[in-house]
Amino acid sequence: MKPQTRFIPAMHFRWLTPYFDVLTNWTLPDRELKERLIEQAGIQPQHKVLDLCCGTATLALLVKQRHEEATVIGLDIDPEILKIARRKVLVAGVAIALHEATASRLPYPDCTFDRVLCSFAMHHLTHADKRRAAAEVFRVLRPGGEWHVLDFGKPHTVYCLSVSYVLRWTEELMENIQGLLPRIFQDAGFIDVEEPYRRATLAGTVSTYRARKPS
Repeated sequence: MKPQTRFIPAMHFRWLTPYFDVLTNWTLPDRELKERLIEQAGIQPQHKVLDLCCGTATLALLVKQRHEEATVIGLDIDPEILKIARRKVLVAGVAIALHEATASRLPYPDCTFDRVLCSFAMHHLTHADKRRAAAEVFRVLRPGGEWHVLDFGKPHTVYCLSVSYVLRWTEELMENIQGLLPRIFQDAGFIDVEEPYRRATLAGTVSTYRARKPS
């Protein structure tokens, strides 16, 4: 099967890319959610961490600020969003490598990372690419390594359900709103898959997920 070559830009429309951070902070408690994901990940000083589909590197920067001794790498398929990310990393003055590549074909050897984090990216991927990405994350994680995902989840309020029916026409959200992400992770070989947290937001139900590669 061919890996992902086409993608949905940040905020769906290319012209909105420069406003990604502003719009994300307006529609979601973005920083709070990302900080919760980092806390959930249990990152240690010696860990090597991949921010998969890093966008403007907000999550990668938060990881590095809280875990200075950890090695942090960001990856995204979108060259325009990476330009913003590189400016932010430069201004922050921290060591974060940023790579342009697809989530469905990661340019890293097997068993490279202790943690892979992914924030609001899975819903951009097609069904096939969600599965390819899960398989690739499994491959590059070390035994016992963990994948921590923050994304839209199965609606748990009437409001969130109504929002999901609007967004599903502009994003690859169907598997998210059907609650199928854990099954995709399990099919890739992950164990101890769980949904530790969820909450209602202006943009719908948001969940965090945890999955572990067997030791």
